[in-house]
Amino acid sequence: MLTAVLRTYLRPYRLQLSVVIVLQLAASITALFLPTLNARLIDDGVAKGDTGFILSTGGVMVAITFGQILCTIGAVYFGARASMGFGRDLRAGIYHAVGGFSDQEFSSFGAPSLITRNTNDVNQVQMLVMLTCTMLVSAPLMCIGGVVMALRENLDLSWLLAVSVPLLLLAITLVITRMVPLFRQMQKLIDAVNRVLREQLTGLRVVRAFVREPLEGERFAKANSDLTETALQIGRYQALMFPIVMLIVNVSSVAVLWFGAHLIDDGSLQIGQMSAFLNYLMQILVAVLMATVMAVLIPRAAVCADRIKEVLDTVPAVDRPAQPQTPATRTGTVELRGAQFSYPGAETPVLTDLDLTCAPGTVTAIVGSTGSGKSTLVGLIPRLFDVTGGQVLVDGIDVRLQDQDELCARIGLVPQQAYLFSGTIASNLRYGKRDATDEELWEALRIAQADDFVAELAEGLEAPVAQGGTNFSGGQRQRLAIARAVVRRPQIYVFDDSFSALDLGTDARLRHALRPTVTEATVIIVGQRVSTIADADQILVLEDGVTVGLGRHEELVRTCPTYGEIVRSQLPAELSA
Repeated sequence: MLTAVLRTYLRPYRLQLSVVIVLQLAASITALFLPTLNARLIDDGVAKGDTGFILSTGGVMVAITFGQILCTIGAVYFGARASMGFGRDLRAGIYHAVGGFSDQEFSSFGAPSLITRNTNDVNQVQMLVMLTCTMLVSAPLMCIGGVVMALRENLDLSWLLAVSVPLLLLAITLVITRMVPLFRQMQKLIDAVNRVLREQLTGLRVVRAFVREPLEGERFAKANSDLTETALQIGRYQALMFPIVMLIVNVSSVAVLWFGAHLIDDGSLQIGQMSAFLNYLMQILVAVLMATVMAVLIPRAAVCADRIKEVLDTVPAVDRPAQPQTPATRTGTVELRGAQFSYPGAETPVLTDLDLTCAPGTVTAIVGSTGSGKSTLVGLIPRLFDVTGGQVLVDGIDVRLQDQDELCARIGLVPQQAYLFSGTIASNLRYGKRDATDEELWEALRIAQADDFVAELAEGLEAPVAQGGTNFSGGQRQRLAIARAVVRRPQIYVFDDSFSALDLGTDARLRHALRPTVTEATVIIVGQRVSTIADADQILVLEDGVTVGLGRHEELVRTCPTYGEIVRSQLPAELSA
């Protein structure tokens, strides 16, 4: 999964990565020659008192050092640009993939997990790319080149390399193999913390109303402590790794000095050669140490890449047709033919064999008990999810064969839970029509019975809106959501229980003001109030996803027991109000 993600999203940065590799190789090669030059400086210059040799060799070493610095700076610069661009493109890829998800995929992943995958997980993979550009490219060359150069200096000390390097690799491998499962568990625990925190912040008023702060505090403490304990376990392994590395490095250095001193005493090794061998040993072990750092990051990045690839590889249940069909005439006619919908794994369907035609210029109301499938039915029209049986047609063509953007552009949907985006009232209303004028916005607000409270705000249309519209009441949010749909002037209006937070007077005034605007449009209303749906041209009564009544109000009161029961339970209260 990791290689697949890197291969796909690093492709545009191949040139920059090639420059990074060249610069890192140049920096590594120059670094390999410095210990040898230093050895010659000591043995052939300092030992013999040759000032000219010292100056010339020292000058070469300074020039090589400056070249190494420039190459390293260039490699870090281009590596940073490539990794930042990679992270940006990967986040954009996840965002676009999630944007095509249906409700089914959203429910499967969950919003907290999707947010974590697009932030924390991408950061981990991006960090791997960055450090690979700056460290992993040079580590193998430094290790192999260091071994070759060290053996050139002296073969008698080569056994130290044969012992120290494998020992270091073995120690690192033992630690890393125990960290990989913890990294996988840690990402899931981050999801859990985000999920609990998001639920508590979103439902803060409910938590306080039911005095559940202690219980919610315990839930968060449990999720937080699980994450902390896993992070501590990983930290313990990481804390163990570096002392092991440093112990092996220091013991190897002492061994070089000890055995090198004996060889110097025997005359088979010069001081400069021992210094060069020690430097090469340090380069080899530092290269292994860099590989160690990468070995810590790679498992976690691999886990994150698996989670990212899972999102990118998810095929949305609502797919876009390769060759979309366009209706010959666009009037807004909605038709359901034997429509059926079942959630994955459900034993019984939510909707069963529904037949319904909603014509332009008519109002169709949908009513039924809680869980009867009303919201599911209206969600099929803009393809929030697709039928599992039968057809949903708009203007005579199955919605699955139409371009979804064009289809949704003809539908004004007001969801059951009115949601406003952070910004201003004007920016929220222009979600319905991007180029709408202020006059159009005020007209939509007037129809939605929202112009009065908006006019009272000091900023008017530019009044700020908090995320979710939490700085407005439930009724105000619903009216603004209705105005947002009205601004679009769509051919099909879908109101999913959108009048529930309005008092009876406001409800009646809104429907009266809305009527002239929707005379040629298809209007579908999901409602619970009889007063809201009584004057509809046709009323569909659902019970457990099955049609139990279809007709006008007066007819259904006589012929449909389910509808009659709904009317009898509400009319006395509404008449008395």
